[in-house]
Amino acid sequence: MANPKITIHMVASLDGFIAKDDNDLSWMQSTDAYEKGTQLTEDQITEFVNSIDCYVMGATTYEHALQLGWVYGDTPVVVVTNRDLETEKPSVRFYGGDLSVLVTELKSKYSNIWMVGGAVLTKAFLQQDLADEIVYTIMPVLLGKGLLFFDFIGKEKRLHLKDTTAYNDGMVELTYEVIKEQPL
Repeated sequence: MANPKITIHMVASLDGFIAKDDNDLSWMQSTDAYEKGTQLTEDQITEFVNSIDCYVMGATTYEHALQLGWVYGDTPVVVVTNRDLETEKPSVRFYGGDLSVLVTELKSKYSNIWMVGGAVLTKAFLQQDLADEIVYTIMPVLLGKGLLFFDFIGKEKRLHLKDTTAYNDGMVELTYEVIKEQPL
């Protein structure tokens, strides 16, 4: 398998929040217009979604995804949790062990793995140097308070900007490679 990677993807407000205090996500629907922005077609969206081999998420993100309408289809999903949860979805499994063991397992099976939330899991992936890439989609809104995307990871991380895209709805997507720390 050619260079499997873990991509952290998060949608956040310009001031870095991924949810309001009451977990309301309605602000994620942009009504802004940016005439120079890229317009995605349904075919491009489908092709992109089909390129993802596996999703990883925390339990709260999983519960939100069920409430909002499951968009992950039959793509394998690993929910990282220590809670005793159940699912009727055969593509979902729960994991409560060592994240580095999970990442090694997933990279042996899949090449394009997306970690899609939440803040606690993002922090753990970054602290343990398990992420290869961060795709940060910024919505054109300032929330002022709520749940932060990056919650004080406690160490410096070097990033390399790989790509930027401004969309016609005012969203801006930044794609960064996470520079791995070199052992001394």
